[in-house]
Amino acid sequence: MALLNPDHIRTVLRSINQGPFFKLLSMTVSEIGTGFSVVEIVMETKHLNPFGGIHGGVYASIIDTAAFWSVYCDIDERVGLITVDLKTDLLSPVKEGKIIAKGNRIKTGRTICLAEATVFDRNQKMLAHGTSKMMITQGGQTIGETLSLTDTESFPTKFL
Repeated sequence: MALLNPDHIRTVLRSINQGPFFKLLSMTVSEIGTGFSVVEIVMETKHLNPFGGIHGGVYASIIDTAAFWSVYCDIDERVGLITVDLKTDLLSPVKEGKIIAKGNRIKTGRTICLAEATVFDRNQKMLAHGTSKMMITQGGQTIGETLSLTDTESFPTKFL
């Protein structure tokens, strides 16, 4: 496998964290690399359900995001990824503090990729786990499409 370009990774992180949904959830992708990612959310009132605990959709969003970005570094920069199946297990509620999702690639195929993510609180208590099946697309949902929603002008090449 080709060597990742650190400039590309830095630019991707800066760009995707400006995305509308990430901003809405105050979700930050803090690390991506070959086969892994780290995503963080500092809990706010907007993340809570009517009963005062984290909304399941927040868990689903952070799991989907961490799984997606754990696969990103494996694929060619001209193709994209689309989540086709997301399974989540919500294991424990949380009301405040930072939650961290650690994404791990399970397998990257020619057309289908499988990844998982586990969500922890600041004390490393496991809060949720999920798996995501993604489809590699030709010309759809590529990193270049993020340019229209962020102030990023272009991306350095993905691989050196």
